[in-house]
Amino acid sequence: MEQVLQNLFEAVLEGNFEGVKANVQSALDAELDPNIILNDGMIAAMREVGVRFEAGEYYVPEMLIAARAMQSGMAILKPHLQQAEKKSSGRVVMGTVKGDLHDIGKNLVGLMLEGAGYEIIDLGVDVPAEEFVKKAMELKPDVIGMSALLTTTMPSMKTTIDALDAAGLRRNIKVIVGGAPVTETYAQQIEADGFALDASRAVNLVNDLLGK
Repeated sequence: MEQVLQNLFEAVLEGNFEGVKANVQSALDAELDPNIILNDGMIAAMREVGVRFEAGEYYVPEMLIAARAMQSGMAILKPHLQQAEKKSSGRVVMGTVKGDLHDIGKNLVGLMLEGAGYEIIDLGVDVPAEEFVKKAMELKPDVIGMSALLTTTMPSMKTTIDALDAAGLRRNIKVIVGGAPVTETYAQQIEADGFALDASRAVNLVNDLLGK
């Protein structure tokens, strides 16, 4: 059984879609616990992808392919996880702020967080502050993640944080920000709870904020 999990781990690392699907199915056929398949096979592999990315051994394309390969396995595993009542690491609502239509970075962060066991609700692009507030009230997430690629749309991050404050939602929700022009200093200025330079660090940041 260890071999199937090892094969699954390697397939995710290599971004081998067919290998991931075949090994997930083999593990299920062998009646392995779906949570073990997820945690020891796929989440462990995505953690290793993050380590390799930070070490400069992997770049964005490799990270994206590995995350998508993992998703192909998740499609097979999800129904079994639901039966086994998989416990989510936490709920994250994400979106690119109002006026900005860029989503590659945001999507990659979402994939990496999903790979770390988080439930992701992606609001898409050009998301106004009111929509973030509405979804925060409705879904009660642990974290809200905002992305911006244009300096002209960065003020929307502050507008959203102010709106969440005004709605009394900041006590229970951590807010993280990211995107090419965003800096640690800017995140502190707008009173975000955290800033991540890239998708791998975003996972570490969310884990730290939620005490995982």
